[in-house]
Amino acid sequence: MARFAVTFVLVLVVLFGLELTPPGQAVVRPWTGGVAAASAAVVRAFDGSALAQGKTLYDPRSGFGVTIEAGCNGVEAMLVLLAGILAYPAPWRSRLAGLAVGAVAIQALNLVRIVSLFYLGQWNYAWFEWAHLYVWQALIMLDALVVWLLWMRSVGNRADPAPVPA
Repeated sequence: MARFAVTFVLVLVVLFGLELTPPGQAVVRPWTGGVAAASAAVVRAFDGSALAQGKTLYDPRSGFGVTIEAGCNGVEAMLVLLAGILAYPAPWRSRLAGLAVGAVAIQALNLVRIVSLFYLGQWNYAWFEWAHLYVWQALIMLDALVVWLLWMRSVGNRADPAPVPA
């Protein structure tokens, strides 16, 4: 347990440090723009009014927009998941599968988050702020934790030897 905790913290510090470097930002910035574009596509599927420009999602009719900043693009939650998966003793094939499924789960929920905040902000800004700062921050990290726990359980189940009949 101590080895896992130390490895998790070290990997997390390294990953967050790499995210802040110029090469890390060269990946994160386009990723964030892609998240904005995907969010705009989801909104357009419902009412056709959203546009994305860089990392900003906005409604040209109302003028309301949201800018997707660090912490809102799902990258940090994916890094936490990655650190948990890398720190846990498991075969690399299982780690890659867990990361792939986890990244999809985190980004799918993050799209729901951004789209819901986009609509909520146009309806009531006070509710937008509350949901943005408290509800969705916790839910995205909870998503990463749940995915990791489910992954860990599946790896544990596969690693358990089959019972030997007596």
